Amino acid sequence: MKTQLVILDWAGTTVDYGCFAPVRAFDLAFQTCGLFPTAEEIRAPMGMLKRDHIRTMLAMERLNAQWRAKYGTEPGEEAVELIYSVFETSLMRSLSEFTAPKPGTLEGVMGLRELGLRIGSTTGYTDAMMAVVTKGAADQGYAPDAWFSPDSTQGLGRPYPYMIYANMQAFQIPSVQAVVKVGDTVADIQEGKNAGVLSFGVMEGSSVMGYSQAEYEALSPAEKTAAKERTRRVFLEAGADGVLDTLAELPAWLKGLEG
Repeated sequence: MKTQLVILDWAGTTVDYGCFAPVRAFDLAFQTCGLFPTAEEIRAPMGMLKRDHIRTMLAMERLNAQWRAKYGTEPGEEAVELIYSVFETSLMRSLSEFTAPKPGTLEGVMGLRELGLRIGSTTGYTDAMMAVVTKGAADQGYAPDAWFSPDSTQGLGRPYPYMIYANMQAFQIPSVQAVVKVGDTVADIQEGKNAGVLSFGVMEGSSVMGYSQAEYEALSPAEKTAAKERTRRVFLEAGADGVLDTLAELPAWLKGLEG
């Protein structure tokens, strides 16, 4: 196959259905500091390095106004660090509860390996956070061949492409044409397109869709179709080359592309 390396995101893509570990930690962190974000505001920057995520949220008009009303100043780096400290503490306490592989992950990875492909990964988590996530996922059957966080690229996380290039270097992949990136956020798609690689969004259990597994399974067929169409539109507008229901579809999709 022309494709040699598939790079997968973590929360919302391969583990943590609905990407709820960071959502809950961000919600607690902002509320602790007197700000009250909506789920949509929390999820909009999802996939970024977490301090960049906080900076992006603090620049949002509604949250920026809440900060200024409470503290009388523009939120600067002190605000970012204050919120991040609460976020990190909260996330590290709960992260081990959100490491289960999503439906389709193990099947998809098995199919990719049967095609002779290597599995890399990128994340918006730090190395310390990933130490928890990778152990929990491995204990439940999912372990990619490599992973890189923004700690590996001088803090330059998504939408920068450098974590993808770090994966390519690790596997000595000579061309971006041999790489596919899959994720569940707009930042994932931006990362892939900035790297020049084929980029796919995964819908079910994604941060963009925003449902827990129980919530999604409780939807009517019409509601599921509407949720998928909304999610598909977000990915395609971000520049995705394709959209998958689950990772289980990826091996067949790649074989079709190269058939």
